[in-house]
Amino acid sequence: MTYFNNVTNIKYEGVNSNNPFAFKFYNPEEIINGKTMEEILRFGVSYWHTFTEDLSDPFGDGTAIRPWDKYQGMDRAKARVEAAFEFFEKLSVPYFCFHDVDIAPEGDTLKETNKNLDVIVDMIKDYMKDSKTKLLWNTVNNFSHPRFVHGAGSSNNADVFVYAAAKVKKGLEVGKELGAENYVFWGGREGYETLLNTDMKLEMDNLGRFFHMANDYAKEIGFDAQFLIEPKPKEPTSHQYDFDVASGYAFLQHYELEDVFKFNIEANHATLAGHTFEHELHYARIHNMLGSVDANQGHPLLGWDTDEFPTDLHSTVLSMYEILKNGGLGRGGLNFDAKVRRGSFTPEDLFSAHIAGMDSFAVGLKVAQRLIDDKVLEKVIEERYKSFNEGIGLDIVEGNIDFHRLEEHALGLKEIKNESGKLEQIKATINQYLLTTFTSE
Repeated sequence: MTYFNNVTNIKYEGVNSNNPFAFKFYNPEEIINGKTMEEILRFGVSYWHTFTEDLSDPFGDGTAIRPWDKYQGMDRAKARVEAAFEFFEKLSVPYFCFHDVDIAPEGDTLKETNKNLDVIVDMIKDYMKDSKTKLLWNTVNNFSHPRFVHGAGSSNNADVFVYAAAKVKKGLEVGKELGAENYVFWGGREGYETLLNTDMKLEMDNLGRFFHMANDYAKEIGFDAQFLIEPKPKEPTSHQYDFDVASGYAFLQHYELEDVFKFNIEANHATLAGHTFEHELHYARIHNMLGSVDANQGHPLLGWDTDEFPTDLHSTVLSMYEILKNGGLGRGGLNFDAKVRRGSFTPEDLFSAHIAGMDSFAVGLKVAQRLIDDKVLEKVIEERYKSFNEGIGLDIVEGNIDFHRLEEHALGLKEIKNESGKLEQIKATINQYLLTTFTSE
């Protein structure tokens, strides 16, 4: 059975194409600095938003029209697998990602849940034999079910901690079986609402123990995927333990896990943390902690996780700049943790949304590579910090000075001259590159 009868395989047709089901900028075979676009961008499809999302919101029922929703239970789960691999093939995407409950329904017991997972994992494994699409990462949903009302690895209830650990154990086994390149931990409810009833130290210590046990078991079964932490500042708890990359990095350092984990950074989560996407990418990069990306964007007028498909070209340029400066994403990728808008409810809209996101990051890639080739921002930064390349500044950087000499130097200064940061000029230059990259070809 086919599920997307109105869409054929998506091809690159170039910027002048009027075909809504064609790439205008993403040419997977185009070589950028020695690698193909496909190799650099490593796009992934999120199973949850694409195949299980019904587009409901707090004010209305779901609007999504999905051919597989005529089934129920395990029959629907099997139909979703069929639809997913048809979608992957037509979009020619190299990766996908999922939570355990995305691919198989939970049963009345953990044993029944695992049995359902086994059936669907076997089916996915069989489909993967004839597909180019691989598993970028998997994870488990330890946040939706009422049992996780007080958290999972940070729960006050030891039985919940145990249940969450058992789910992760199964998730690691599934990841190994399907060849996942990464494994993600998103602490959906790893946080607290109020300190009035919270033992923060115990919760954080337990979460550290949880991660160590997960790493130990991955080693035990020979699952060598990169572990990833996905920071988020709020929603659903008011205080998340993985607020942003900086707090997550401090957590990993404190519990001696910084050599085990990297970060899976989501654009919309950066926004909610009061940061830009590129800030989070940059912070992770300079600490060698950038692992993978959940590619989406938030709405500037809305204060929650809207998970929109990325179309802001300025953002994709600056994010790809950080990714390229990182030397790429290694085993990570650009997973579209994004959902179509409530009014975009047809199956065809799923393709349109992914095409828009893939084209947007292709633009970002090409512009960012030009900026790097021309050393645009490097020259700006080198000029701005030139005072630290000689004299007293170089002594500071090399650690060859103390407060006595600094005071002596300061007392001898007649005046201090600062230079313009030229921010508006820099932004105009980026716009110039953005607007001329494709017209100059």
